Formats: sequence, structure tokens, C-alpha cells
Amino acid sequence: MVEPTETETVLTLLQENARFSIEDIARQTELPPETVGAAIDELEQTGVVRGYTPVVDPERRGTERVRAVIELNVTLDRETSYSDIADRLAKFPAVESLELVSGEFDFMMTVEDDSMRDVSGFVSERVAPVPEITQTVTHYAMQTYKRSGIVMNDGDEDDRLSVTP
Repeated sequence: MVEPTETETVLTLLQENARFSIEDIARQTELPPETVGAAIDELEQTGVVRGYTPVVDPERRGTERVRAVIELNVTLDRETSYSDIADRLAKFPAVESLELVSGEFDFMMTVEDDSMRDVSGFVSERVAPVPEITQTVTHYAMQTYKRSGIVMNDGDEDDRLSVTP
């Protein structure tokens, strides 16, 4: 079995909790703080770590946001590639994620906005008019149970079905 490098070990801990301090990571890995700091600098400078984003619980946020996953089908021409379409779509602030996928559709796009009307307006006014996009299917998130590896409930609720004789 290949042992992970110091940088990979630091990355694993950052993925677990990006708020760990250099000292926290040094203590957990038994690496010198200077080594941990250098590993984090390397991860950031090489673009492995692109940012640090909090995982927000939508029910506790205080303001309702609407999240949707949108399937996109496209038809390419000689001048347009998947990357060209992705570059155009990724520039919209409402787009949280955009991935080229295998299967029944080409792209899977996650969007978040203030209301269903805003999301549907974004899709109909900004996304659907893109000439290469031939079909969109929008799925609205009704409840979030897990996001970015974090379970959203506190485990306080007993979600077992009641059984009556």
C-alpha cells in the first residue's frame, strides 16, 4: 500500500474541515507547522485548492433560496465545443456547478436563486436561448439531506415510520 504524501494528508484534513488551523493540522498529522503551511501554500498556488466555501443549511439560513438541477442537451457544430458552451454558462452568477456528464443528457447544471420564478426565468431567458442548447429539464430541490458530504439534519428527529397494530 502506498502511503499518502504529506500534502495529500493535509488536503484530506482540509476537505474534512477547511477551518482547521495550521496548528490543528500539524497536531493531527504530527508534522511541523512549517511543513503544513508549505503544503497548503502549494495546494493553493497549484490550483488544487480553488477556495474555501461554507456548507450552508438552507433551512437554518433565514432566507429561503431555491436550488435546481438542470439537465441540458446540446448539439455541437464545427466551431463550438463542449468547453465553449461551458465557458459561456459558467459565467452566470446563479450557476453553482456545471458538469459534462454521460448518459441521457450532456450537462448537469446546479442553480440557486431567490425564487422558482427567478430560476425558471434564468433558464428560459439566459440558458435556453443559447443556440447549441436543444433541451432543458429542470428539477427543483424540495429538501436537502446532504450537501458537500455534510448531513443536513442534526439527528434529533426520529424519522422512523410509526407502526400501529
